[in-house]
Amino acid sequence: MGHVSELSEYLESLPEPYRASVERVYARARALVPDASDGVGYGMPALVLGGKPLLSVMVAKTHIGLYPFSPAALDTVRDELADFSLSKGTLRFSSDHPVPDDVLDRLVLARRDEIEGR
Repeated sequence: MGHVSELSEYLESLPEPYRASVERVYARARALVPDASDGVGYGMPALVLGGKPLLSVMVAKTHIGLYPFSPAALDTVRDELADFSLSKGTLRFSSDHPVPDDVLDRLVLARRDEIEGR
């Protein structure tokens, strides 16, 4: 495949079940935003769109963190994430408690629209 991205290297380094949980988020994001490419956002492996970070998902000690790099994008779905741990710009989930597909999709699209100035 040639160039190995930091994102693909990061995914390959993850043990299961984390890898499947993280890959699922990226797979949905890639399907929704086919123009996004592997890159880095704020030092984290991320999907990048138009030079701006779209989304990063990183495994932490006690959870998996989803970073849309935008409190405003997260605000669009915050009300539907009452049973998840949230901070201003981070959504925390786990392999046993994944983000629902429809909420995840709306978050990704909200961030895409923000980057594209829609």
